[in-house]
Amino acid sequence: MGKIILTGDRPTGKLHVGHYVGSLRERVRLQNEGNFDKIYIMIADAQALTDNAEHPEKVRDNIIEVALDYLACGIDPEKSTIFIQSMVSELTELTFYYMNLVTVSRAQRNPTVKTEIKMRNFEANIPVGFLVYPISQAADITAFKATTVPVGEDQKPMLEQCREIVHKFNSLYGETLVEPNILLPKNSACLRLPGIDGKAKMSKSLGNCIYLSDEPDAVKKKIMSMFTDPNHLRVEDPGETENNPVFIYLDAFCRDEHFAQFLPEYQNLDELKAHYQRGGLGDVKVKKFLNNVLQSELEPIRNRRKEWEKRTSDVYEFLKQGTIEAKKVAAETLNDVRNALKINYFD
Repeated sequence: MGKIILTGDRPTGKLHVGHYVGSLRERVRLQNEGNFDKIYIMIADAQALTDNAEHPEKVRDNIIEVALDYLACGIDPEKSTIFIQSMVSELTELTFYYMNLVTVSRAQRNPTVKTEIKMRNFEANIPVGFLVYPISQAADITAFKATTVPVGEDQKPMLEQCREIVHKFNSLYGETLVEPNILLPKNSACLRLPGIDGKAKMSKSLGNCIYLSDEPDAVKKKIMSMFTDPNHLRVEDPGETENNPVFIYLDAFCRDEHFAQFLPEYQNLDELKAHYQRGGLGDVKVKKFLNNVLQSELEPIRNRRKEWEKRTSDVYEFLKQGTIEAKKVAAETLNDVRNALKINYFD
């Protein structure tokens, strides 16, 4: 059996730096290392419709935005298969069969779903599609026999539920599906990048994001407005670096060479943190350094995006060809599942 990756994003807006450090940067690394036989990257528009059914145009408009962000970050359609979820109808059929293996109470207990429901204020008005989207994710993963799923920490419950479905299906119907493993970012700061307002999650719906496509002025404005240690009121006050968004971002993005380039009075981040903790270092100076670091990381991404924006017809062709390939692979898995369920009546 080959080593296969399946990963993806919901097209509900342009991608942000949380996506980048949480998974995009890692996807590019894995793609370029060449240790995997296949890499599938899905634009999860069907999943996005579970809480945007009244505004499908939002999802449609953002297909191209997400694809451009992928290409800008370095995803190569010659090395990775990018496809659109809803165009692979086999995924919907697999989801339907897997639903029979999951109880309502189990679906309701999924921590990620519970958090997302609370964040969206669904209360009692939870769309059924939204409640069961972890089952849809299991269909996406297993359809491509993915062995590895690189995601952020908030997706761990999804992978656990997928593994449960795989185990139950194989126990009932024979070894058919591949059980995937999760791949988390090695840098703990990248597991869940907070929003610029200090809230636990950077989210498009909360409006606390720095987008990969943001222009330099917008990035700087957002960084300079970032939440820090609320008790660090004066420069001379000792400050906390733990749970301080500015330092979490530095943990995620900065390297020692950034100090030589932008802040030569310090050797590394440990020295900067120590100064902040003992007092005598202001938030403005740290934020200016973070701005320089982030701008240096985002500038080549922005530039590549602008080049791809001139070639949107090529981008749609990549999506079309990737979707055709994905559909063929998913059809093979669906055939295996139908055989295992003994509903292959005319074979």
